[in-house]
Amino acid sequence: MKLNKQDILKALETITVPGEGQNMVASGAVKNVVTFADEVIVDLLITNPSLQAKKRTEVDVLKTIHEKVYNKAKVTVNVKVEAPATPKPNVIKGKPIAGIQNIVAVASGKGGVGKSTVTANLAVTLSKMGFKVGVLDADIYGPSMPIMFDVAEEKPLAVTVEGKSKMRPIENYGVKLLSIGFFTQPNQAVVWRGPMAAKALNQMIFDAHWGEIDFLLLDLPPGTGDIHLSIMQSLPITGAVVVSTPQNVALADAKKGVAMFQQESISVPVLGIIENMAYFTPEELPDNKYYIFGKEGAKHLAEDMKVPFLGELPLVQSIREAGDVGRPAALQTATALEKAFEKITQNVVQEVVTRNDKLPPTEAIKITTMAGCSSVKK
Repeated sequence: MKLNKQDILKALETITVPGEGQNMVASGAVKNVVTFADEVIVDLLITNPSLQAKKRTEVDVLKTIHEKVYNKAKVTVNVKVEAPATPKPNVIKGKPIAGIQNIVAVASGKGGVGKSTVTANLAVTLSKMGFKVGVLDADIYGPSMPIMFDVAEEKPLAVTVEGKSKMRPIENYGVKLLSIGFFTQPNQAVVWRGPMAAKALNQMIFDAHWGEIDFLLLDLPPGTGDIHLSIMQSLPITGAVVVSTPQNVALADAKKGVAMFQQESISVPVLGIIENMAYFTPEELPDNKYYIFGKEGAKHLAEDMKVPFLGELPLVQSIREAGDVGRPAALQTATALEKAFEKITQNVVQEVVTRNDKLPPTEAIKITTMAGCSSVKK
């Protein structure tokens, strides 16, 4: 059989390169296609630097050509990687965590806006894109990550590293995870004062063996309080992502969250705002959008505060159901939700790259006490 170049290109239009968001022909990943009788050579250029993405792309091309064009075709796939600018390692001053390149705090001014759900799905999507990912559940009083990752019954084990005993994070879906939820009973309330909570956080940060991590996501508790200062005192945060729903009550608190990171004494770059529960689309009316909590409130807040708008997520029952059964919605393939989380995650990664290219590493802040009150300084 003589293969036709146009048939090959049409087949390749059904493939999306991991992390690209478009089919490989539209994105420009396909650089050349050459056919000789029953042989075809496909030259590709991708930007995802992970070995996983490269292998998946090769397999997808082979499988697609065999299924859609000719099952006995002799296919050669040449994949060249042109990675985007590599983020500069975060130079951690004070107490370094070896191997961790970027630390991204995910915050919300108000509780109940889906911050933890967004964090879990960001982590899973980053992992699917080939990055090495960890999540620190810093919501001491309401840890939810063990449930969302289906590891509520797991307990971190000890591992010896350079003669010291360390905690080994629990891992699922390619994400390493530590949470206070691993050390308490499901019906046990954590009734701790600030210093005790801060001590527990420090243990999970510095007494753990995270290994090599491209992104450590911090799931912060709602508000702007003690835990937030403790985290920023312990770690130089690469940047912060703020999650909000569109209604005014949530936006007022989100504004305070952004302002906290932007304080001159704290100065943590805000990577952007994510609008969760942006609209509701009933399953039986897939073309309808109902703006239950208001329309584009978080987008307008981002514009007002001059920070990037990272994207919006719909109010969908399956997101909640997926989190409840411990299988984040972003794990689903070929769905609108997967594409939404992928787009937002791409925007987060791009903002991290831009931040590391243009700004110096963030320093951990110092907390001093004077005349019975706390002050914050760099």
